[in-house]
Amino acid sequence: MSELDQGRPHKPADDKEEVYYEGSPLLRGDLGRIIAAAVIAAVLVGIPILNQRRNWFPQPLWVWPVAIALAALCFLIPIILARTIKYKISNYRIDYERGILSKKYDTLELWHVDDVSLRQSLLDRIFGTGDITVISNDQTTPRLQLHGVRDPKPLYDSLKQRVIAVKRQRGVIKMDT
Repeated sequence: MSELDQGRPHKPADDKEEVYYEGSPLLRGDLGRIIAAAVIAAVLVGIPILNQRRNWFPQPLWVWPVAIALAALCFLIPIILARTIKYKISNYRIDYERGILSKKYDTLELWHVDDVSLRQSLLDRIFGTGDITVISNDQTTPRLQLHGVRDPKPLYDSLKQRVIAVKRQRGVIKMDT
């Protein structure tokens, strides 16, 4: 036993880190936001069209470019938000990255995890996505929502099994208080 392993209650890792999932939330998992953005974009473009036909108020020339730019921005927001989040789930940890201009990185070690749950609405099941929620006793990330995960059931099952295996490997015992 090496000097680094003395006094530790867990066994040394006997297998290599294996990545189960890596990616961003799928857009089809954000269907509600996309529909809301499309409705807002349609209203922003529809108001100048209706005004032009009914002549409710004088319409300056800049209204059309501004309406189209705002509509495009409303439609792009869900896409941009989904692409600013990245998950990397391995057999030992969950790495979570988010941010547009500045980035924030969090790591949740699986031995900290208390519970894992999977939620799939009817649309999620149709489109093959879902949300996995990880509840942990980690100080910085007590609840981590993995939103819009592709084909979530196998990942959910793997996470449950790995949490148990990693806790056994480290000698973690849950004590009720």
